[in-house]
Amino acid sequence: MKTGNRHLDTRLIHAGEPKPPIEGAVSMPIFQSSTFAAEGEPGYYNLKYIRLNNTPNHIALHRKLAASENAETALVTASGMAAISTTLLAILSVGDHFLAQDCLYGGTNDFITEDLPACGISFDFIDGSAPETWAAKCRPNTRAILVETLTNPLLQVADLKAVVAFARKNSFVSLIDNTFASPVNFRPVEWGFDLSLHSGTKYLNGHSDIVAGAVIGSSTWVDPIARKLARLGGSLDPHACFLLHRGMKTLGVRVRYQNDSAFKLAQFLESHPAIQSVHYPGLKSHSGHMRAGELLDGFGGMMSFEVKGGVNAADRILENVTLPISAPSLGGVESLITRPAITSHAGVPPEERRAMGISDSLIRLSVGLEASEDLMEDFEQALKRV
Repeated sequence: MKTGNRHLDTRLIHAGEPKPPIEGAVSMPIFQSSTFAAEGEPGYYNLKYIRLNNTPNHIALHRKLAASENAETALVTASGMAAISTTLLAILSVGDHFLAQDCLYGGTNDFITEDLPACGISFDFIDGSAPETWAAKCRPNTRAILVETLTNPLLQVADLKAVVAFARKNSFVSLIDNTFASPVNFRPVEWGFDLSLHSGTKYLNGHSDIVAGAVIGSSTWVDPIARKLARLGGSLDPHACFLLHRGMKTLGVRVRYQNDSAFKLAQFLESHPAIQSVHYPGLKSHSGHMRAGELLDGFGGMMSFEVKGGVNAADRILENVTLPISAPSLGGVESLITRPAITSHAGVPPEERRAMGISDSLIRLSVGLEASEDLMEDFEQALKRV
């Protein structure tokens, strides 16, 4: 996959690395220091300090993140929610209005519906697949539009080309949460998005051992977000920077394997008599299959499905699988399984969840790096016990 001057895998390994290597170290050292000697830097935000997100570990990571999506610059944050909340607070002000896709991650939904109104910021939800309806939701004070590449947990695929065109036509800031796809499967800036947001906890790191976030785009938008982040204090510590930096080097090989394994498992589940439905964009039965094939370089490692028998049957699946770990989060080397109604979307009122299409019995699966055959055998034995 060659998307810039060099292939993505090459950039993931070499972009951002100090040249020459510091003291000859092939691996980027951890600069475990909160404070650095001032050397006449112009202005407060140029002083090296952990909270200002500009230590050597931050700088190397920012360059690698930017290179991963062929963007100008990037910013790392203390969590995915820090990336989302700080970005929205930086680009929106009291009295502003924005549009948001109607099936977002539960934490994002909670921030939009519970916190932003208290800041004097209003919103309207939109159907990402119905661009003809978006104009009716706009107001004179609309400033931005927010979508997800693949929605959590139904794997819906919005009309992303229409989102970019609509934002440009109306001078809105276009934002996309690219966590589920990762830079391997989708690079938003290449398609015209202003800002790409990530929970670095997931695929970017890939090892379930840190919490982090990222904002990727042009300096026009990332620089003010960085200043807002410095004031809010959501910086990432150097050791977590090191772990995320390390994890990104294997992002390409991990995600491509997960793409392949998830597709095989989705096909297996769809054909199983105990399964009611499978939500995976790689399947021809998925409503967004054609659009996903046009936009994405891979269909991802995430899926969700309904087992016949409702909540009790779903809980028995979670109890009887032996390889996937019943836990929230996603994107790690180990497969993770959960019911969104009691984890990622637990804060969303039941009636709103149902309106989104998220039933109490829906199961979300993050496919890890286990052998595909072992995962299928494990689900086969678990389904026999439903």
